Amino acid sequence: MPSSDLPTQGPFAVDSLGDDPRVADVRTRLNAAWAASDRAPEKAQAKLDAQGKIYVRDRIALLFDEGSFVEDGRFANALQEGLPADGVVTGRGTVDGRPAIVIANDPTVKAGSWGSRTVEKIVRATEMALREELPVFWFVDSAGARITDQVEMFPGRRGAGRIFHNQVALSGKVPQICCLFGPSAAGGAYIPSFCDLIIMVEGNASMYLGSPRMAEMVVGEKVTLEEMGGARMHCTVSGVGDLLAQDDVEAIELAKLYFSYVPGSWRDRPPSYHAEGPSEPLTKHTVPERESVPFDIHTVIEGLVDEDSFFELKPLWAAELVIGFGRMDGETVGIVANNSMVKGGVLFTDSADKAARFIWLCDAFNIPLIYLADVPGFMIGSEVERGGIIRHGAKMVSAVSSATVPQVCVVVRKAYGAGLYAMAGPGFGPDATIALPTARIAVMGPEAAVNAVYANKIAEVERSEGSEARDAFVAARRAEYEEDVDIERLAADLVLDSIIEADELRSDLIRRLSYAARRDRHFSERRRSVPPV
Repeated sequence: MPSSDLPTQGPFAVDSLGDDPRVADVRTRLNAAWAASDRAPEKAQAKLDAQGKIYVRDRIALLFDEGSFVEDGRFANALQEGLPADGVVTGRGTVDGRPAIVIANDPTVKAGSWGSRTVEKIVRATEMALREELPVFWFVDSAGARITDQVEMFPGRRGAGRIFHNQVALSGKVPQICCLFGPSAAGGAYIPSFCDLIIMVEGNASMYLGSPRMAEMVVGEKVTLEEMGGARMHCTVSGVGDLLAQDDVEAIELAKLYFSYVPGSWRDRPPSYHAEGPSEPLTKHTVPERESVPFDIHTVIEGLVDEDSFFELKPLWAAELVIGFGRMDGETVGIVANNSMVKGGVLFTDSADKAARFIWLCDAFNIPLIYLADVPGFMIGSEVERGGIIRHGAKMVSAVSSATVPQVCVVVRKAYGAGLYAMAGPGFGPDATIALPTARIAVMGPEAAVNAVYANKIAEVERSEGSEARDAFVAARRAEYEEDVDIERLAADLVLDSIIEADELRSDLIRRLSYAARRDRHFSERRRSVPPV
């Protein structure tokens, strides 16, 4: 297009009185390239509106403090018509005053697909994050690679694989937060998977390695996009997604809220905030005394953390275990809690995975952990054994063992078998093991224990003396067992550091965590662990 036909709006002043027409021509063309990515074309904007999406630059404006964004590579592929910024916006800004990097796909440019310069921009942004140790917000809305550019962007040393390599290098060094606004297809689906948090917009977001059409062609499966890799599926079934958002605005708000709980890098501590009391203080009646009575562990969590500060992660997946951030006296804590309202609080393969990754996350970013144990143990049966319950349970125990942040185990009610170990029991070196008066610690519950040890004797008594004698025998053995695992005895033997009422728990934990903040963070001298996965 001749420069005289190009639009003149933009940051470059075209001076008709200038000495060099070549400079004026350059400015005119730069203005045109700048304007091409300033807003979505009318047709593309109409499509965004129909999908309930907002333009990429408006997304970034919602993320960063006003006037703080500095962009890199805006003129990428400017000589190629129809590819403004080559479909991705990258740069730095501040989020509530804290510096961060954004990498944001532009779905109005060939559906946010990747070309060679797209990849180069993303690689450079991740290199910047590594150099400067800045957190990364990934705004993903991409149809994947452009097949026409595959030789330039796929196989080489600075091809798309370098993005994943750099993400792995960034893991645990800086927070990586993903808002998935649309598709993340094929290899591009790994970008969200390497992030610490994935927020998916319901109805628009999707992740899949192969599309429904490809699945039908290759394996003969007929499936919808939502069934294959929709937001709700990933947040409820696969566990790949962490949070569901209703629209782009809510997704960005959730991303910023999450960021308020974590430090900018592994070297820092999380931000501190004004201390507030809990929404509903705990009392000795909060926790039902009978372990067979299910109750919602959220009531205990809300009684421990500052009012309205609990930020739950993966609430729709493996809900028998609750994880999330809260604030106590203005300071961030991570909470891992069994929820007896869901599947009795028993640990399954998914809940073990859920816990392990959250523990690793907290340990990476200097966030102390509080475990609220009310767990019968790990699930048993052929189905879970075939699903690798031992391997997944070992993963959770490995995470607990190797974490070096302050950790406190609170036995709320029962902590049986390997469930005690998985919830940071005494053998795993927590800074303290505290029990409420409702607590029980044992290899297994009384009923199961008596049956396991005396099954033959119980049958013999019933045959020779009748059912009443059997019941009396079982009751006597149960009383012996309960005396053996009495909570006062465990405290007397120094298995427990303290037994306190629930109304004292919050203040006790706040003091303990403040003292433990200076603890040694060394765990083991080696090159790396080989955790069960």
